[in-house]
Amino acid sequence: MLKEKYELEVFADYYQFYLQDEQAHGDLSASWTEQAVKDAFALELGTIAIGTARNMDVPVTVEVHNSEPENNFDEWDRIIECNIDVPSGKIVVAGCTDYYPDAFRISVEPGVYQARVFYGELDSLSEDGFDGNDKYKIVLWLGEMISPKVIKERVEN
Repeated sequence: MLKEKYELEVFADYYQFYLQDEQAHGDLSASWTEQAVKDAFALELGTIAIGTARNMDVPVTVEVHNSEPENNFDEWDRIIECNIDVPSGKIVVAGCTDYYPDAFRISVEPGVYQARVFYGELDSLSEDGFDGNDKYKIVLWLGEMISPKVIKERVEN
């Protein structure tokens, strides 16, 4: 059951934005391996970096659920699943160059969350890459540690 839903615009500077525990201090520079770039996400303790199609403001929806939700995968280009440990009870949603103290925060019960990240309309970008209808959704629920995996692979047009 859906507990909370947030509709945000996040500046995806360097083609990425973060979900992270408020107290996480992970350095993601080494996490962006060739495979992570291909998969469009990188992980560090308490942090998920989500790769984007544009280096601009992008729409991001974050949902917090009581348990694993049923999702319709058909409308999405790519879907990944991983974890985020949130011992502080605060999740920060921010672009990598945002001023951290002013970044958007979500209060949650402390614990390990499973995260399902959806990437949509990735082929909608203008020729110059500035405009598009790409969208991102992160669905969170208290869960257990799992190995990160790609649930749905993007089919290139």
